[in-house]
Amino acid sequence: MSMDDRKYAKSHEWAKMDGAVVVVGISDHAQQELGDITFVELPAVGDTVAAGGECGVIESVKAASDLYAPVGGEVVEVNMALEDAPELINQDAFEAGWIMKLKPADVAELDSLMSAEEYDALM
Repeated sequence: MSMDDRKYAKSHEWAKMDGAVVVVGISDHAQQELGDITFVELPAVGDTVAAGGECGVIESVKAASDLYAPVGGEVVEVNMALEDAPELINQDAFEAGWIMKLKPADVAELDSLMSAEEYDALM
């Protein structure tokens, strides 16, 4: 079940406004499909990402999967805890397992993402 306070991309990332930044992670559904996550390649702080553009990689015991930015903007923070403990995404995909924070180029891009209800229906 997805959390109602965020928006979702078809590529399984979630985005949540937190003040002036957008926090990004992957959905609980995505982490379950990936299985035990073993490595996360994070974008660099200062990188500019485009909505729908690749911005990292998540590796698990099953597969490697590209990470896509649900909205465009500048990376202002990454979750450094994932370098030593990528399994945080499996344990808590919606809170401790967040991946990056973006200063959005256009907040209106959030409107093109799915609600939790729409995302769950797609799954």
